[in-house]
Amino acid sequence: MKYKLLGRTGISVSELCFGTMSFGGDADEPTSTAMYKVVRDAGINFFDSANEYNKGKSEEILGRLSKPHRDELVITTKCFNPTGADVNSRGANRRHVVKAVEASLRRLQTDRIDVLFLHRFDQVTPIDEMMRALEDVVSAGKAIYPAVSNWSAWQTQAAIDVQERRGWARLQVTQPMYNLVKRQAEVEILPMAAANSIGVIPYSPAAAGLLSGKYSAAATGRLKTNKMYEARYGEKWMFEVAEKFGAFCRQSGLHPVSAAIAWVGAHPAVTAPIIGARNLEQLKDSLAAVNVNMTPELRSEIARLSPTPPPATDRLEEQKVAAR
Repeated sequence: MKYKLLGRTGISVSELCFGTMSFGGDADEPTSTAMYKVVRDAGINFFDSANEYNKGKSEEILGRLSKPHRDELVITTKCFNPTGADVNSRGANRRHVVKAVEASLRRLQTDRIDVLFLHRFDQVTPIDEMMRALEDVVSAGKAIYPAVSNWSAWQTQAAIDVQERRGWARLQVTQPMYNLVKRQAEVEILPMAAANSIGVIPYSPAAAGLLSGKYSAAATGRLKTNKMYEARYGEKWMFEVAEKFGAFCRQSGLHPVSAAIAWVGAHPAVTAPIIGARNLEQLKDSLAAVNVNMTPELRSEIARLSPTPPPATDRLEEQKVAAR
């Protein structure tokens, strides 16, 4: 396991981040405990969670497991999504963020959150109020580094501008979706992050299993029965890319999951892809991503299997001329 600097924080994190969304859900506590031990033995010191994952059980299990060696770990969590039936138990407003952080600290059995993400962009709260919410919890010592997840490049840049004008703690990490069939982050999010020296920890590097080699356009499974994943990965061309990718990996002697994660991790702006698993068998292939020699040439070859997103200006002719 190699370690990389996380944005401008000066702290080192493992080249893979372990996501605990399955803890207390698809993975019961014994399975979660077994996976935690395996990733720790592999050298992972970077863990991602969220207050909404399995109604807080993810944080609770991670808290129990990490408590004996808390200071060796970098732990992230998120707030924004509903945590109760009350109309105000959601959002990125100052009131909810403070309450959500206090609840996460109790579940995680810790005195601080290393990286706190706003899980979504709040359409009804001004950006300066959202950044003040992060500043409040950072100033109180409840969180160390502010961060955002699922924010666009312009939203993130606007937030940084507010923080720099006010002299507040600056965003240090962003968490976008990024994989071979979801490459929109390449257009503006990743360049923006690189320009601002923001750490990037993408989620869904194997496209919720689409790139595992198990799916074809005619296949059934959670990608076609889970409404969220069906909406995200249900287009026919995505399955066609997955089939081409699977064939390429077989010909190249690569495991599709390992190669998919390594492909994401090899982008110059990416700090650490977030891997996740429901059991030890799935986890094995994800961890093996660190053994893939993802050269620039191999990465480019894999990239050609899927459509390259158009530039932000949508002037495709300029890309074609530059490629000649």
